[in-house]
Amino acid sequence: MARPGRIRRRTATARGRAVAAAVVIVALAPGCTRPAPSPPAAPSPSAAPTPPPSAPAATPRGPGLVVLTDVDPRVRTDIRYAGAHNFVGRPVAGYAEPLCLLTRPAAEALRRVQDAALARGRSLKVYDCYRPRRAADDFVEWARQPGEQRMKAEFYPRVAKSELFDEGYLGAPTAHSRGSTVDLTLVDVPTPTQPPYVPGQPLVACTAPQGQRFADNSVDMGTGFDCFDPLAHTDSPRVTGVARDNRRLLRQLMTDAGFVNYDREWWHYRYRDEPWPDTYFDVPVARSSAEPAGG
Repeated sequence: MARPGRIRRRTATARGRAVAAAVVIVALAPGCTRPAPSPPAAPSPSAAPTPPPSAPAATPRGPGLVVLTDVDPRVRTDIRYAGAHNFVGRPVAGYAEPLCLLTRPAAEALRRVQDAALARGRSLKVYDCYRPRRAADDFVEWARQPGEQRMKAEFYPRVAKSELFDEGYLGAPTAHSRGSTVDLTLVDVPTPTQPPYVPGQPLVACTAPQGQRFADNSVDMGTGFDCFDPLAHTDSPRVTGVARDNRRLLRQLMTDAGFVNYDREWWHYRYRDEPWPDTYFDVPVARSSAEPAGG
């Protein structure tokens, strides 16, 4: 049997070695866990200042999304990120179906906007609603590929791709992932037919006059949708006449129903009383992610 004193000395020695090993591990850890750099988030509603992009999106229960056209079938839809007619030129991650999903309060508020719009001979048309976090991550990855600029001629003809985050046109995380933000426009009633976009067709700058750019059936708003250009700023002094009046009408209708505009994008509105102001979701854009409209 070993003497008790020797056991204590050996134990102390072993503890010393363990502490030394722990110091080495701690010293090495920062170099192993440093995250990869990503494009900076711009100060926009598409790039909330807190929480950071790595903030967890999970919550004990779902966001309570509904399909907007179930709540109000009168609203037109043109979900651009589910197809190829957008600034990346392909379907975006997370868009399994071309649907507008919104939290129930935002969808019901938008139904009130539609009532007011129809009273003026106009209808709403939505381009994007709830956007999963994976879609925002897809945009970040796209931004890291400087050579991928197939849609530049239409969507950012006068802004360098490397400046899209700094200029506030892209950001992550995005308010869209909270489920109460919508990109939309106004169309006449009855609504003109919109020609389908054909991948590979010649592109025209979104800043061109309405008769020259893509034949969207929207009323003239001065630029096309997702036009990353100062001309798309809601109160751009270069937008006058009918286009200025249309922007002001859309803002009045949306503001009266409790929505707030982002001043760099005439199409972007966030519901002021959103139920999830600090939570970013990642369920896919699909009917399976939505609750029944009536329940």
